[in-house]
Amino acid sequence: MIIEVDCLDAACLKKLAEKESLVIRVKQFVPNLLAEQLGEKILGHGFDRYLNAPSIGRIGMAFYEAENKPQRVEDYFESVFQNINDLRQRCSPYYSPIDKLRCILDEFWPAGAQIETLYGKKMYVGLSRVVIPGVTFLAHHDIFAKDAPDSFRAKSLQAQFAANVYLSMPREGGALQIWKDELSPEEFDAMRGDSYGIEPSLLGEPALEIRPDVGDLLIFNSRCMHSVTAGVDDLRLSLSCFIGYRGTENPLSFWS
Repeated sequence: MIIEVDCLDAACLKKLAEKESLVIRVKQFVPNLLAEQLGEKILGHGFDRYLNAPSIGRIGMAFYEAENKPQRVEDYFESVFQNINDLRQRCSPYYSPIDKLRCILDEFWPAGAQIETLYGKKMYVGLSRVVIPGVTFLAHHDIFAKDAPDSFRAKSLQAQFAANVYLSMPREGGALQIWKDELSPEEFDAMRGDSYGIEPSLLGEPALEIRPDVGDLLIFNSRCMHSVTAGVDDLRLSLSCFIGYRGTENPLSFWS
């Protein structure tokens, strides 16, 4: 259920799209020492909180936060390039791991890869997510068509992957949990109520639990329910984006 590779290629992404595996793991996608240095630099400038999940920290704005509200959608698009540049500046003089991922995807995928365009506008890519000690990142799924219900682009995805590069991890905890079965948006909304997610125990045992090391890259099907176990002593910092898959003949896309 886990594909471990030294470098990404089209074959492993196809297996993920066809649900032959749950997770792709690239160990030391960013060398450990560099990952730690990047984590310190990024966190040194502080972070904010999700508008609709305030227990989780973030740098940049996720499209998920817009919740199809016109003013929030406008705020998201107005901040796209500022947020992309902010991550690069926080990483300077080192490269941004998200830029590295974007280049690699474009190089090996036959049709290339590009920033996702929604409503005729480029989307943001490169969200930093921060989970403080003692906080469980509740079980949830990420579905582009749910966040942009009036968009053909969002509905045209055949698969949606989440990509996370880990720059800081707690000494214990902070493991990614994934459930194999997908919940419909209606089932998920009924179970979560007013919360952004579901208590993981309500879903039974996960199909997979994997604890990444600092510097690792994990890619998985974001439409599957997933959560993060609470850490005990230090922040869990990851750089994240989504990867859109529309078949082998079409470009991959990425956004946050």
